[in-house]
Amino acid sequence: QLEDSGGGLVQPWGSLGLSCTASGRIFSINAMGWFLQAPGKERELVARITSGGAANYTDSVKGRFTISRDNTKNTVYLHMNSLKPEDTGVYYCNVALRRSGAGAVTVFWGQGTQVTVSS
Repeated sequence: QLEDSGGGLVQPWGSLGLSCTASGRIFSINAMGWFLQAPGKERELVARITSGGAANYTDSVKGRFTISRDNTKNTVYLHMNSLKPEDTGVYYCNVALRRSGAGAVTVFWGQGTQVTVSS
């Protein structure tokens, strides 16, 4: 299962950090990512990081958000700077992992954490 945390209310141009930890039996973790579901919109990819540490971002957050991971803690982070009102919504972490060496890759979702950017 995944447990994500770190959301809250922040003023425009402020900063906020999110974290998400995978638990249970884990053999290996592939890609980890963060998605945003803004009010009235579909859930969309914000940032993704591979097992090797390669990161990619949606254009709207490039230069402002940084995704990272700690493989020793099975945790993915999203550090958000220069936040804008349009960054508001529920952020979901997404992790692809194997429970065993012979097992299939399974994708899990966190429960979501609310981020509100408002003055």
